[in-house]
Amino acid sequence: MISDVSSEAGPADNIGSTGSRRLTDELRPNNFPERVVWYSITLTYAFFLLGGLYILGSAIAWILLAYLLVKCWIQNEETLAEERIKIPFAIWIWIVSMLVMEIALVMGHLDFDLGNKLLIKSSIGWAKGWAVLALYPLAGCLESRPHIIYRATCKVCWHTLLLSPIYLLAPTLKLPEVLYVSPLRMVGGPGDSFFDVSLYSINYEGEMRWRLFAPWAPALGMVGVLYLMLALQEKNPRWRWTGIIGALLMCYISKSRLAQVCVVVIPALVFLMGRLSRPAVMIGIGFGSFLSSLTASRLVQAFNDFWEGFKSSREDSTRVRLALKEIADYRWRTEAFWWGHGIVEQGPHLVEFMPIGSHHTWYGLLFTKGIVGFYALVIPMFSSFIILLIKSQYSTVSRAGLAVLCILFLYTFGENLEILAYLYWPALILMGSALSPARDSTPDNKAVPNYSASHLT
Repeated sequence: MISDVSSEAGPADNIGSTGSRRLTDELRPNNFPERVVWYSITLTYAFFLLGGLYILGSAIAWILLAYLLVKCWIQNEETLAEERIKIPFAIWIWIVSMLVMEIALVMGHLDFDLGNKLLIKSSIGWAKGWAVLALYPLAGCLESRPHIIYRATCKVCWHTLLLSPIYLLAPTLKLPEVLYVSPLRMVGGPGDSFFDVSLYSINYEGEMRWRLFAPWAPALGMVGVLYLMLALQEKNPRWRWTGIIGALLMCYISKSRLAQVCVVVIPALVFLMGRLSRPAVMIGIGFGSFLSSLTASRLVQAFNDFWEGFKSSREDSTRVRLALKEIADYRWRTEAFWWGHGIVEQGPHLVEFMPIGSHHTWYGLLFTKGIVGFYALVIPMFSSFIILLIKSQYSTVSRAGLAVLCILFLYTFGENLEILAYLYWPALILMGSALSPARDSTPDNKAVPNYSASHLT
C-alpha cells in the first residue's frame, strides 16, 4: 500500500514501463527537504498506527528550520542565485506575529501568577502550535517543488480509499471505537485523541462519525478540504482524480457542515479571485452584481434560511459553540482585555465541560492571549491574503496558496488553528511556497511537465 517513490505502482503509473519510469524519475525527492516532506506525508497512516502523527507534525517544522539556518550559514558570494534562501516580507510578518503570540502568553501567565512550571509547559505548547504556523511557511522558501506535496497528498487520499471499507464496516462488525492509545502519549500533548488509533466515533449527540487519522471528525473534514485543493493541482489525471475522490470521502464521512460548505464555495471563490485581472471576469462580476441588486431581498432571505438550516442541522453542537463564544467573550472583556488569561480553562456543564475558547480561533485567542494575540493573527493573515490575491493573477501555485489561506480563515470560526497545525502542515508549506519570490521566476505551467496519458506512451 505504501511504497518507496522509486518503485511506486499506484493507479496513475501503470501506463507502460517507459512512461512510468519517466514519471517516477520526475517525482523522486531530490534533496533533504523534499525527502522529509514526501515520506512524512505518504507515511501518514503508518505514523498514525504508531500514534506519532502529533509528534511528527510538531517536529518537522523545527527540523526544516535547522536545515534552513544551516543553508543560510554556509551560503556565500559564490552560491548560485537560485540556491540562495530568500525569505519574503510576508513570511517575516508571520514570524514576528507568532513571536508576539509567545509574548502575550508570557504576559498572561504573569498577570494571573500561573507559575514558572505552567509557563514552561505553555511555551512548549506554543512551540508545537502557534510557532509552526510561521515555521512551515518559512520551510516553503527551501528548494522544494510544490508538486511533491500535490502527489504526496494524493497518495494519502489513495490510502484512505483502500482503508475506507475497514473503517466503514467497523461499527457493523461491532469493533471497538478506539483500538489502543499509543505509548507515545507519555511525551505529552493536548489529549488522548491525538495519540489513539480510532476506527470511528460517536459524539455527545449520539451521531456516528469517522475521523480516520484526525483527533476528531470536523478536523478530518478540514484536512479533506485542504487536500482537495492540493489534489486539484496534480498534473497526472489519474492521481488527480484519486486525490479528489479520497479528499471528498474524508469530507463526507466526517459529516462536517463547514467542510461541505467549503467544498462548494472555495473552488468557485478562488477561481474568481485568481482571475480578477481578466476583463471577462470583471464584466461578469459587474453583471452579476447588477442582477443581485435586483433580487437583493430574496438573496438575503435565502441566505438567512440557509444559515438557520445550517445551525439547526446540529442544534446541540450549535448551542454549545454559541455558549463557548459568549463565555469567552465576556471573560475576555471583563478579566483580561490586553494579554488574555494565558491558558484555556474547562467550561461548565452548560458547554459539556469543553475548554473555554475552543471551537473558535478568534474567541480562543481573545480568551488566552487577549487583543494582542487577536491582532497577531489578523495581521499576517490579511497581509498574506493581499499578496496572494495579487500573485494569483499570474501564478497557479499562488492560487493554491490563496485557497489554503481562505480555508484556514473559514476554519478559524469552527476550530482552533494552532492545535491542528500538525495535521495540515503540508498546506502551510505550500502557502509559503506561494509567497516565496522563487516561485515568481518560473512559470507554473513549465515547472512540472504534464504527464497525461497521451505523454506516457
